[in-house]
Amino acid sequence: MERGAIGRAMAAVLLIGVAALLAFGAIAQAPIGAGIAPAIVDRAQAVLAGGGSPANGRPRNEDIVPIRHYVIPPGRPEITVPILMYHYVRYYNDPNDRVGNDLSVGPNAFQAQMDFLKANGYHPIDFRDLRAYLHGEQVLPSRPVILTFDDGYADFYTTAYPVLAQHDFKAVSYVVPGFLGHGGYMTPGQVLELDRNGIQIASHTWSHRDLVTLPPDQLNAELTSSRAYLEQLLGHPVVDFCYPAGRFDPAVEQAVTAAGYQSATTTQLGYRHSLADAASWARVRVHGGEGLDVFSRMLGQEEPAVATWVDPYPQPVLPLLPEVFPIVYRGAEPGLGTQPQNER
Repeated sequence: MERGAIGRAMAAVLLIGVAALLAFGAIAQAPIGAGIAPAIVDRAQAVLAGGGSPANGRPRNEDIVPIRHYVIPPGRPEITVPILMYHYVRYYNDPNDRVGNDLSVGPNAFQAQMDFLKANGYHPIDFRDLRAYLHGEQVLPSRPVILTFDDGYADFYTTAYPVLAQHDFKAVSYVVPGFLGHGGYMTPGQVLELDRNGIQIASHTWSHRDLVTLPPDQLNAELTSSRAYLEQLLGHPVVDFCYPAGRFDPAVEQAVTAAGYQSATTTQLGYRHSLADAASWARVRVHGGEGLDVFSRMLGQEEPAVATWVDPYPQPVLPLLPEVFPIVYRGAEPGLGTQPQNER
């Protein structure tokens, strides 16, 4: 065979190899069912479901396919997010304290509620996430929910927080700085620890007074002193607020905004939220004693989400092609004949 024919054959083999590698990459990135051979899809789904995976727990490169994931895309000026309102997480049953009973959710019931959220695809977020979404800066996960806990009771740290950590859930703790370190309330050190471990700390005034009844100077002190203390303790801005007992009016709402808060929650019932009403976001009160059937209905109608594709494992890394140098056949030089000595 002439050397020119050999060179062309080797180049063809290399081109076929490159095409095969590119086709493999396309298969790894295509959505399930989008023209992929059924056998490959079935095999990949089996690996993702826990079968057929190698000893290290990861599928082989050829078994990796994207999976469906749901998000709420940005651009909606108003969305549905249930903001659940908790107070105590404790065992409590005092026939003479109707309010205390109503504000107390038992630890077993709280555990069951968090288990329900996890099992049914709810994703706890915080107010930073909600504001960023409404500003168009990020998407939200499907079935978002915000878990808020009022007043800074000690049982949030000792009872609720371990359950939240077990589920890897975010939450918001509304703290009254004037109560910290007193009986039944968290300490400053515990608040700092919660902040460092993903719990958003927000303001609930300095001493939990009825803001509607206060003169302007005392109203301003309740709002600004609480925020200043928490920011000094935590070392970062605190811009979310909760009205004590849900009491507010237009003057109080204006004072809250003037004090630098970017959101404020009430005790009013509601699910829809926007930046336009960020100074009076409604919530959903969780009373003690609800069954899971009632709790599930309290979450309301979910915000529609859209499907995207994400990769559960790193994309396969295609091997680098070996460096190939072209074969060059020089023409016969004058006086040396017309073909190489080894070809006949």
